[in-house]
Amino acid sequence: MSTGKERKTKTVQSVDRSLAILEALAKHREPIALTVLSVKLGLNISTVHRLLNTLIVAGFVEQEPNQGHYRLGLKTFEIGNAALYNLDIRSIAKPYLKELVDRCSETANLSVLNRGEVVYIDQVESPNIVKMFAKPGTRGPAYCTASGKVLLAALPPGELNQIIKETKFYKYTDSTITDPELLKKELAKVNQQNYASDLGELEEGVQCVAAPIRSHEGKIIAAISVSGPDARISQGFPQAELIKLITEAANRISLQLGFYR
Repeated sequence: MSTGKERKTKTVQSVDRSLAILEALAKHREPIALTVLSVKLGLNISTVHRLLNTLIVAGFVEQEPNQGHYRLGLKTFEIGNAALYNLDIRSIAKPYLKELVDRCSETANLSVLNRGEVVYIDQVESPNIVKMFAKPGTRGPAYCTASGKVLLAALPPGELNQIIKETKFYKYTDSTITDPELLKKELAKVNQQNYASDLGELEEGVQCVAAPIRSHEGKIIAAISVSGPDARISQGFPQAELIKLITEAANRISLQLGFYR
């Protein structure tokens, strides 16, 4: 019977070796020959060649047509960019999340779109006893949340239609939009005004306002939002002022990510 420690350290050899190849290619600035790579890794040429072929098919490695040397493929660039976006967005957005909470005393969230759902990746909680809470990593429906609508509105028509087709529309409250055509009209409005609101669509008595965050390429990659009890926001903080604060925060984060209008 294996111990907990043994189970913890057990790995898949082919995966370990493939990762070692990627690391070696990343450290080597120029394309590298198969024989050199084999020596660096301490593996026989046939093993390295087989693993390289698998990585080429997957797009993680490319082979030069003339010399036959190997280099990292575009897929590694895509994954690296995705990781950087998530890491940079959290670190850059954190001060603005805190500032929003300081200004309006309601919970501020940072979220992204994944497989047609909203994923909350960071949050600063309201100091109030009664507050909205979504633990980072929590997933939620996109069609009836302010953040979700901001992110859905940014999608190309084909991708949006596919997500709508795969979505099971559940009527959480009387205000929830469950008609795909009405949702599309709402998303067109979101695109035009550059923010989205959720007035009790997911949870009765809860308001949320969100604005888009753009990458250096101008692509909408995340949303920043503020949510709180309907009565408290309506009475203590006019929605127009809340929208202004959130869109300003989103624009400042986008600017730090390299987006210039």
